[in-house]
Amino acid sequence: MLKTLKQVSFVLIVLTLIVFTAKAQDSKLGTWAIATVVMPGDSVRHWGGYTEFQVRMNGPLSQFQYYEAKVGLSYNIDKNFIALLGTGTYHTFDYNDLSKGAITNETRFWEQMTINQYLSRLKFEHRYRAEQRIVNDVYRNRFRYRLNMFIPLNNKKIIAKTWFISVFDEIFINNKAPNFERNRVSAALGYQFDQKWIAQAGWLNQTNFTERTSSGKNNVMLMLMYRINRKNSQQREQLPTTTD
Repeated sequence: MLKTLKQVSFVLIVLTLIVFTAKAQDSKLGTWAIATVVMPGDSVRHWGGYTEFQVRMNGPLSQFQYYEAKVGLSYNIDKNFIALLGTGTYHTFDYNDLSKGAITNETRFWEQMTINQYLSRLKFEHRYRAEQRIVNDVYRNRFRYRLNMFIPLNNKKIIAKTWFISVFDEIFINNKAPNFERNRVSAALGYQFDQKWIAQAGWLNQTNFTERTSSGKNNVMLMLMYRINRKNSQQREQLPTTTD
């Protein structure tokens, strides 16, 4: 296990350094660091949940500008259909002057349905989400759809000691103009160490749209997930999805 951990750490460090070297002079390169704890439901205990903390920086591991913290309660209708209720707090800062405090504060609630498909080595996740947002005391609605694809590399399933690729695209839609608010796309390399620990590192681009302009930003994404496996729970393949 220790040897494998060293190998994975080395690969993730090399990938990160490659991206930093290529983009170090590009002010559009940021960093997303995500830590997640998940307790999945199963066929016996349908209820589950998660909590997540995320930090974003304007530069490569520098210029802190954003954090979010959220929790969710899930219910496994069956192994391929999962309903979830979530809430979170989100805060954006001016990275040039953190002493100003948060310039954007948001409280968010959402309802979500996730549908999973297992097609041999290809695994797909369809996620549908409706959000109710309070942004600087202004109420907004938003709707999101994400298609996530996973490809295990050295096993047919994403289980212990499995390398995998994760690719997703997510669209954000408002009921007010601009109706198409945001697009988020990502590609990452991941490794599932055992039934509990999963790590991913990769690239994430987020593009925001207004009625007149659009602006995009490339980011290095670093994610660490801890999965709580309850006693006597049935062990099965579970997709190592990001919960953001």
